[in-house]
Amino acid sequence: MRLIFGLILSVWAGVALAAPRDAVFPSIDGGTIALSDFAGQPVLVVNTASQCAFTRQYDGLQALYDKYRHQGLVVLAVPSDDFNQELATAAEVKEFCEVNFNLTLPMTDMMHVRGRSAHDFYKDVKAKTGFVPRWNFNKVLIDGDGEIVATWGSSARPDSGEIPREIERLLE
Repeated sequence: MRLIFGLILSVWAGVALAAPRDAVFPSIDGGTIALSDFAGQPVLVVNTASQCAFTRQYDGLQALYDKYRHQGLVVLAVPSDDFNQELATAAEVKEFCEVNFNLTLPMTDMMHVRGRSAHDFYKDVKAKTGFVPRWNFNKVLIDGDGEIVATWGSSARPDSGEIPREIERLLE
């Protein structure tokens, strides 16, 4: 129902929405990460934070990435300080994640995921589905065609339950 409302609202407002697949993020390593580079692959986009009770989900995200990346899955971490729980700089975030979680999955630079300053990807997800991250470690799964398949809140563990089942379905 939220998806239908979002589509109706976008048509009514006369807004041309870009597909999530068109999103380009600044990379924490410099350069950019374009979701179009992952065409044909499912992508799990997760807003993250380094000083949050859910930060331990980095282990699950890395495990998910390790298990399915050779089948095409991309897990993209999007550090955000929208909930005042992120380190001060992108360099600190990168070091924290490498030292504490041995992360090898792609990561964007720090950015907003909600409100007027939200990255266009998150504005698009909101317009199409009504989903807005309410806290850190919210998850958005897009399929190989760039369509939003599912969204989950912070409490959904990335390496168990519905998330791996939905990813496996997309990888079949």
